[in-house]
Amino acid sequence: MIQTIKNAWKVPELRKKILFTIFALLIFRLGSAVPVPFVATDLLSQYLNNMSGTILGMMNAMSGGAFATATVFALGVQPYINSSIIIQLLTVAIPYLERLQKEGGEEGRKKLAAITRYTTVAIALLQGFGYYTLMNANGIIDAGSMNGIWAAIVIIVSFTAGSAFVMWLGEQITEFGIGNGISIILFAGIVSRVPNMVWTLWTGVSNSLNGVTGDNVFTLPWWGAVLIVIGMLAIVVLIVFISNAERRLPVQYAKRVVGRKMYGGQSSHIPMKVNMSGVMPIIFAQSIASLPATIGVFVGWTTESEGFGGGLMRVFDTTGILYSIIYFFLILGFSYFYSTMQFNPIEVANNLKKNGGFIPGYRPGRPTAEFIQKVLSKITLFGAIYLSVIAIAPIVTQNLIGVQSLAIGGTSIIIVVSVALETMKALEAQMLMRHYKGFLE
Repeated sequence: MIQTIKNAWKVPELRKKILFTIFALLIFRLGSAVPVPFVATDLLSQYLNNMSGTILGMMNAMSGGAFATATVFALGVQPYINSSIIIQLLTVAIPYLERLQKEGGEEGRKKLAAITRYTTVAIALLQGFGYYTLMNANGIIDAGSMNGIWAAIVIIVSFTAGSAFVMWLGEQITEFGIGNGISIILFAGIVSRVPNMVWTLWTGVSNSLNGVTGDNVFTLPWWGAVLIVIGMLAIVVLIVFISNAERRLPVQYAKRVVGRKMYGGQSSHIPMKVNMSGVMPIIFAQSIASLPATIGVFVGWTTESEGFGGGLMRVFDTTGILYSIIYFFLILGFSYFYSTMQFNPIEVANNLKKNGGFIPGYRPGRPTAEFIQKVLSKITLFGAIYLSVIAIAPIVTQNLIGVQSLAIGGTSIIIVVSVALETMKALEAQMLMRHYKGFLE
């Protein structure tokens, strides 16, 4: 990877793209440090520290800590990601959007992008209003002598404008920089929490070696820190291996004579990624699994509460065994759901039949579709188990070692490694285009 960056730096055009991407990320980090007016950030940080296992805690991790300080970019790329997921799901249910995606060509893609942008702004308005309502209900808003309505308008508009600007910044990185802009911004937000994680580990080990104890003092034995580092490196290696793994189905094309020429007869394959759904099943599962805990926190329930509320909070405690089991099966379910949306065996089999291709040992048409469906189910199960292990690994670590506040979890590691791999592939592809001389030379 380092050698790839060095080689890309030598190409003037790629050097400009890299510098533009770095400059855009600096703007993003600057906006992530500018708080919106009328918010008591100290009270907000204290409140969100108790919501690490809720949806708000997940949004804070994805935004690089900007959500807990109510900065201009507090919502980050979440509205755009939610908008993209919603539009992608609606393309299956709404024929108009499906036609735009499959038959609209470049113009259809532009219309879908415009619809996604408008949906992003609408979601940002809703999330901004919900965030303001949460802060106002807990006495975190400090409007002073200013009218409360105007303070609410300023806060909500600031959040919405910040989210829209982040979306625009991501599009600029995609067009003039390296890789996918939204993914790189999400990558930057997660990586920005690495120093906080390192400092937490260092403080815990120092307190353990010096014998510092107390109710609010975090201690961690040195072997615990070593196990955490080794575990993260092992997870990174596993993610890289699975991200590049694929099942290749052999395809043979029949020979046919057109005039005096013979076409076809060559062999090819259908690549099927082991983890074709990416990190989406984890995001969906985490949102649903943490929803009861989020509602409970708003109501005021805790794990020590009596009755139904306390029982619900104990069941959905993010460090508990039952929550891990529910989380595991939700990831399995969403993995199958998302893979069926992205890969249609019947459509693939029909395309092979139209082009004179077949899988050796299986007749074209329905037998081929059934075979592809069988293979898809197997690799989806393997990919879902892989995602579940990565997602539950931090929970197991918390219970074994006692580390309750690591900055980066399994989901974040998958996002960071996947974005890094995609960016390196995009950089290598652009370098290959620059060095390609053409068939005349």
